[in-house]
Amino acid sequence: MFNRNTKSEGAVPSSNINIIGHGTTINGDIDCDGDIRIDGQVNGLVSTKAKIVVGPEGEIVGDLICNSADILGKVTGIIKVEDLLFLKGNALIKGDIYTLHFEMEPTAKFNGRCYMEASEAPADNKENKNGRSRVTEVQQETV
Repeated sequence: MFNRNTKSEGAVPSSNINIIGHGTTINGDIDCDGDIRIDGQVNGLVSTKAKIVVGPEGEIVGDLICNSADILGKVTGIIKVEDLLFLKGNALIKGDIYTLHFEMEPTAKFNGRCYMEASEAPADNKENKNGRSRVTEVQQETV
């Protein structure tokens, strides 16, 4: 049934995609190396070395750190994207953005500040000692 001559050593997985489905709520931080798609709700920090996609029904209450991002849903918190941040459809962002490249469709909404160079970021907007932003702490205190 199984071919013993098949080499599986050093095999690379075809994809490393993590999906938070619609109707799922995660209370806590997410840290991974692969792509993430969020169609549910995450209350906490979402961090990856790859791409984050927030679907039209997706919501993040907390900070987002990644290499690139496509956002169609809601994000309340600080967004740090190393390369391209793309706000699509009815995206709603409430918080500051730090990115190298920024693209936004006319139907998306963004309330906050955008920094496209590290030298432009204000010194008083640093994270606190436990690594969470002020936005994340305020959200947690009201829960």
